[in-house]
Amino acid sequence: MDLRATVSLLLLLLLGLCNAHEGNDHGDDNVDNSDMEDLTTTILRMNNGSSDFLLEGDVLIPRTRNAMKCFNQAYTCLWQKSANGNVEIPFLISQKYDDTERSEILGAMKDFEYKTCIRFIPRATQRAYLSIEPRYGCSSLLGSTGGKQVLSLQRFGCVRHSIIQHELLHALGFYHEHTRSDRDQYVKINWDNIYKYFVYNFQKKDTNNLNTPYDYSSVMHYGRTAFGKRQLETIIPIPDSSVPIGQREELSKMDIVRINRLYKCRGY
Repeated sequence: MDLRATVSLLLLLLLGLCNAHEGNDHGDDNVDNSDMEDLTTTILRMNNGSSDFLLEGDVLIPRTRNAMKCFNQAYTCLWQKSANGNVEIPFLISQKYDDTERSEILGAMKDFEYKTCIRFIPRATQRAYLSIEPRYGCSSLLGSTGGKQVLSLQRFGCVRHSIIQHELLHALGFYHEHTRSDRDQYVKINWDNIYKYFVYNFQKKDTNNLNTPYDYSSVMHYGRTAFGKRQLETIIPIPDSSVPIGQREELSKMDIVRINRLYKCRGY
């Protein structure tokens, strides 16, 4: 076989390998670097290249205009409380997850049940439910939409306790901490360090803060370099710039208080 034929054969083999990889589920061949990153870095890395419009990096914007009411007042899109006093949220988990991933998702859900009146229950025939699927990246809609709503947890990156709980909190109706209405008293936004086409991710929201203090330790707080040019710092705590942010591995105490207040759980 001459050199030209050998090169052609190698190119064909490489092309075949590439096509085989493209046929797999998103992320199956990625290296999971999430243990070495803060929550924000992982979410934004996993969502890089998504074809969806994602507010603040991971909040999926619905395509129907009437669903936008949740972005004005998230608490108008709450999941309904059952007669037993609990908020029962039906869910399905895609069969594409392996047993370890499924266990991680269920464990993150169970953590809500120990501390709040939220109960995640397997879906039977309910119209409104969460469909947890390994689509591109880590993302969720805001609040309940009244029907099937996909919560994306891409394999090899998004199936991590803190990220699962972060996206579930979006589904419950919570924004990111760094965009709450009083944030300028607690963090400084370095606008010059933000790519101009990402500035909208730092716009304050008319949030219902539920009479709770700003929480640097919230699982909903983004890290210092979120949307930063060349990994420059974009969010700086004030007056103490050394306060850790974006490192939370689970629901904070204040996250739990807010869930219970928003959903009027007994005792709150």
